[in-house]
Amino acid sequence: MAEAARTAETATVPVPARSRVGRQVRVPKTAELVAAHLRRQIVRGELKPDDALPPESGLMEQFGISRPTLREAFRVLESESLITVRRGAHGGARVSAPDADVAARFAGLILEYRGATLGDIYRAAALIEPPCARQLATKHTADDIKQLRDAVAAEKAVLDDPLALVDAQDAFHALLIELTGNQTLILLCGMLRNIIDRANASYTAGAADAEAQKTQALKGHRAHVRMVGLIESGKADEAEKLWQRHISSADDVVNAAGPKTVLELLD
Repeated sequence: MAEAARTAETATVPVPARSRVGRQVRVPKTAELVAAHLRRQIVRGELKPDDALPPESGLMEQFGISRPTLREAFRVLESESLITVRRGAHGGARVSAPDADVAARFAGLILEYRGATLGDIYRAAALIEPPCARQLATKHTADDIKQLRDAVAAEKAVLDDPLALVDAQDAFHALLIELTGNQTLILLCGMLRNIIDRANASYTAGAADAEAQKTQALKGHRAHVRMVGLIESGKADEAEKLWQRHISSADDVVNAAGPKTVLELLD
């Protein structure tokens, strides 16, 4: 790795003869190679969350690089939330677990740039979440049901607090996906839910008709309670259809707000 880092910026990359004309091959910068090496170690679990990276002097010697190059590599990893760096005498770099919220923030930024609406997000959720409800109704454990019941109890406890209720109801949606055990679905839905959470919180805080908002929240809570019963009873078709209607209903209410339905997620 050290040799690769030292020669990265001057190396030539062979290109097949048929594709040489009109093509330029970008050689990675040394800092990018160092960041890639550390990234692999983090993703593969060779470096665990909260592990301290070796001192800068040790890493500089290991990779055969200068301090500015190492710090550039650190900035790359910090931007990906894979490490945190503290400056000063007792500072240093520590490993962070890869965070789905980071992916959601980038996805939200791209969607906002493209002029996406909250309706776009809800319709995507309506394609992904209902089959998960079906799957859970088909196969679940007693502990799954307990977790779902605890989640609806948490909603009931905050029915008079609109912002807290939004958080509790979003947590129910997240749990429904999490209990499928499918890591790809959990990540994708987590990204969508992160965007919906932020947009919903903004919508709730700015809603003019508090009574209508409360009515809708109670309707959502009743749907969640019924969903737990359908899952526990193994009624897969009904569970899927209920969740489809539930998400579509939320989409209709929020999109009635007009211009506010355009994603505005930047702080």
